[in-house]
Amino acid sequence: MMAGPVARAGEIRVLSPSAMHSSLDALAESYRGQSGDEVKLAFETAPALAKKLAAGAVADVIIAPPATMDSIVKMGKADPAGRFDLGRVGVGVVVRANAPVPDISSTEALKRAVLDADSVVYNRASSGLYVERLMEKLGLAEKIRDKTLRHHDAQEEFTHLLNGKGREIGFGGLTEIARWRDKGLRLVGPLPENIQNYTVYAVALAFDPPNPRGAQALLRFLASPAAKAVLKANGVD
Repeated sequence: MMAGPVARAGEIRVLSPSAMHSSLDALAESYRGQSGDEVKLAFETAPALAKKLAAGAVADVIIAPPATMDSIVKMGKADPAGRFDLGRVGVGVVVRANAPVPDISSTEALKRAVLDADSVVYNRASSGLYVERLMEKLGLAEKIRDKTLRHHDAQEEFTHLLNGKGREIGFGGLTEIARWRDKGLRLVGPLPENIQNYTVYAVALAFDPPNPRGAQALLRFLASPAAKAVLKANGVD
């Protein structure tokens, strides 16, 4: 009995958190050009990624934060051999392109910007989970509870911001914010370094991948200097 549709010959399925979207789009384009293989990308929030695999999602290559990858390995859905870290992504502040730009040059400035905002918007992905804890740590969670909006992922969150009004302030992964710069959103900047958080993303072969040859070849490419340069250019350190 098959766990899902059979991949076409030459197709490599990659399942990843959405924070890696812009980087993987660029990597997939580069890899297609040199190999001729098709790379099919699918995205989910990191917290939901393991659940998707447990429910039968099919992949050749899996990308996830280390703790999530550990759980995927324990489920028998990923092969720990050859696993490595792709890089890390920080958290940034985002507003609509025509909205006032808040001062976030220090932790105290960021706190004032959050308190002055009409609404505070973030997601339920890795970056959003950190922002939730950060608001608690800064003593802001209760003060902004009635104006805090949570969305499932960056797509939902940034669509809301794009169509919003007033002084809304959003938070998200720097790589995700970069994807929306030409759509009407503006990166205000990364979080101040003393409260910055980086999510590391690891990559591994899926256990018993539908396209083992293609999966191994893509994994080798992702470890190459050329891939590292693409990642760097798209905000992955």
